[in-house]
Amino acid sequence: MKKSRLVLIGNGMAGVRTLEELLKIAPDLYDITVFGAEPHPNYNRILLSPVLAGEQTLEQIVLNPLDWYRDNGITLHLGKRVATIDRVRRVVRADDGTEAHYDRLLIATGSVPFVLPVPGKDLTGVIAYRDIADTQAMIDAATKYRHAVVIGGGLLGLEAANGLMLRGMQVTVVHIAPWLMERQLDDAAGQLLQKSLEDRGLKFLIGAQTQALLPDAAGGRVGAVRFQDGTEIPADLVVMAAGIRPNTTLAESAGLHCHRGIVVNDTLQTITDPRIYAVGECAAHRGIAYGLVAPLFEQGKVCATHLAQFGIGRYTGSQTSTKLKVTGIDLFSAGNFTGGPGTEQIVLSDPVGGVYKKLVLQDDRLVGACLYGDTVDGSWYFKLLRDGRKVADIRDKLMFGESNIGDVGHQGHNKAAAMADGDEVCGCNGVTKGSICKAIKDKGLFTLDEVRKHTKASASCGSCTGLVEQLLMFTAGGDYSAAPKKKALCGCTDASHADVRQAIREHKLLTIDSVIGTMGWRTPNGCASCRPALNYYLISTWPKEAQDDPQSRFINERAHGNIQKDGTYSVIPRMWGGETTADELRRIADAVDKYKIPTVKVTGGQRIDLLGVKKEDLPAVWKDIGMPSGHAYAKALRTVKTCVGSEWCRFGTQDSTQMGKDLERAMWRMYAPHKVKFAVSGCPRNCAEAGIKDVGIIGVDSGWEMYIAGNGGIKTEVAHFFTKLKTPEEVLEYTGAFCQLYREEGWYLERTVHYVNRVGLDHVKRRILDDAAGRKALWERLQYSLDGEPDPWFEFDKARVDVRQFQPVGAA
Repeated sequence: MKKSRLVLIGNGMAGVRTLEELLKIAPDLYDITVFGAEPHPNYNRILLSPVLAGEQTLEQIVLNPLDWYRDNGITLHLGKRVATIDRVRRVVRADDGTEAHYDRLLIATGSVPFVLPVPGKDLTGVIAYRDIADTQAMIDAATKYRHAVVIGGGLLGLEAANGLMLRGMQVTVVHIAPWLMERQLDDAAGQLLQKSLEDRGLKFLIGAQTQALLPDAAGGRVGAVRFQDGTEIPADLVVMAAGIRPNTTLAESAGLHCHRGIVVNDTLQTITDPRIYAVGECAAHRGIAYGLVAPLFEQGKVCATHLAQFGIGRYTGSQTSTKLKVTGIDLFSAGNFTGGPGTEQIVLSDPVGGVYKKLVLQDDRLVGACLYGDTVDGSWYFKLLRDGRKVADIRDKLMFGESNIGDVGHQGHNKAAAMADGDEVCGCNGVTKGSICKAIKDKGLFTLDEVRKHTKASASCGSCTGLVEQLLMFTAGGDYSAAPKKKALCGCTDASHADVRQAIREHKLLTIDSVIGTMGWRTPNGCASCRPALNYYLISTWPKEAQDDPQSRFINERAHGNIQKDGTYSVIPRMWGGETTADELRRIADAVDKYKIPTVKVTGGQRIDLLGVKKEDLPAVWKDIGMPSGHAYAKALRTVKTCVGSEWCRFGTQDSTQMGKDLERAMWRMYAPHKVKFAVSGCPRNCAEAGIKDVGIIGVDSGWEMYIAGNGGIKTEVAHFFTKLKTPEEVLEYTGAFCQLYREEGWYLERTVHYVNRVGLDHVKRRILDDAAGRKALWERLQYSLDGEPDPWFEFDKARVDVRQFQPVGAA
């Protein structure tokens, strides 16, 4: 079948990223032609500043070499600027006469620098700072001339000034606004930045307005800058860094509607011609033309899905953050960091230490942040801002960062180690910690360049480079091997947990003996380590077919009670969602008196623990109490901790108690690789401590937030945010699907936190969030497994409970 023709005008980062995304999902759909005005392949424009500063070479910032175009069958026209678009004939024509026909056209012409309309702007030595040619011109000028003036104290201007200073020039930055980087920093942070840069050797004229650029004595080159107040300063080189404008000249000549850019809809199609798309700095979406790389890449991903004819995805705009490295100074800003009516501010200012932080709150939510000098928590603040989470419960500690919120247990760890797998490391490319660590492990990566190549993390603005290097160090450190040895299940075999699970599934093994025989155990009967694992793998893989072997369980699960150090047992009856009744409490009290149980204690999971029960009294205690087994002794669902929620609490947004009871009733007989605990909080105040549970559910105004793989044990692990859900039915399905995935893939005695760390949060998301049919199938398999599962305290025969164990030694 004849391919459609796709033409890309503009060989920059946004357009080529769109092609990369398109080639991933529809590699054979189009014959692709690319026109690039520059004579270079696609390169990282953001890294021009390190090239100017002498920290990198032009070759090092190339993103897609010429081989990439050839390997993907792309026709590339370099150094050819498209002059016209004929929308009737659907053909583009370059200024040298080269033509290309299109079925779909993608415009990514980027932006053009704003050049001040002052006398002398056309003199030799007056340049903008936008591309490789500009960068090379500055490098050449630094070898011949002494005085440089940079007009514009924004990010680009400061980076240009720093690079020229490092190449030996005396540099003055002229900025008309009251402080530097006024779009990213407030005045206090701007003043700190200026002082720090002055200490490094830069000079500043703040509030100065350029009147004219004056020629040198020979008359052909710039020689000075004159200001409105009549003062002049020498200038052998003038760099215009006073802003950018969307490059819409070509689009306007083709009759496309332009207003603050080429106007596009949520599918990135131009509103004038649906065959023509626009992405990047030239596009105006909902009145905004974005200049940061992360939104441009988000546009590219959506645009690619529509070019691929998938018809899915909408670009609805981007919340942007700026995380910058300016001459070794850390800066971060996001949202409304200037404040305004209805907002309040929390400020930490330490001018001597070079640290300034301002957090802006509105309606109990973080709406803006401005950080200078210490940006380690920038990504966490941005997550709070993006999620719209209420922060009243952490307000007193909010300024001091993520590691001070709750018992996170991050002290002594570097930032990378403290991050959750789902946390974003590279904002430009949307790369998470889990994705980076998985790539390092799976592909045996050892260098920063390798990580950039495989994940694109740190490959754009470079502000996350330090974080990526930390991940590389602790993931591929001294203990890492390119081909790690497989850990055997136990000393009876060389087979791993994964090998055993695979054999049971592939060969439909239904008994422990069949596993031992098929896989060639060294010991014919196994041991106390492998038999419980084999028993669990069998009954979780083939429910209702493989038969539970009680003698291959640990003592607690054989006796269905927790053995204590004096040989007695504890009994913890199940209380649905932590809720009980007067009748249940009376029966518990009567049993305590009748069987002389010495200790009664309320557990951390909102249940009552009867400690010191004699083994021979266990069946009678269970019978007299008349409540279901709490499975507190088992590798199973133990508790579902709840708060009182909206039924009673004035802060409650959802009925957490009922949700907890529904979850517990749906899954209370669920055996798992290890113990499992849930919690449901009725509002973001999170009184039920849902953030450190295997599954945590938190009520919010719009429904529920789901967190997974937390652990409140010997090493506290904060759960990962997983998804937002609207209905209680969705909470049941998603929770059940996650638990079943853990049951099917987890290794015996592996907690959910270690399971998710092993397989990666992205894997779990793919199986549950991205695969609706697979999620429903997991939920259905769990329901099938639990259907008819007996209560071991009351259905002795069905649960295969050996009642002889409860008879005292010597009894008849």
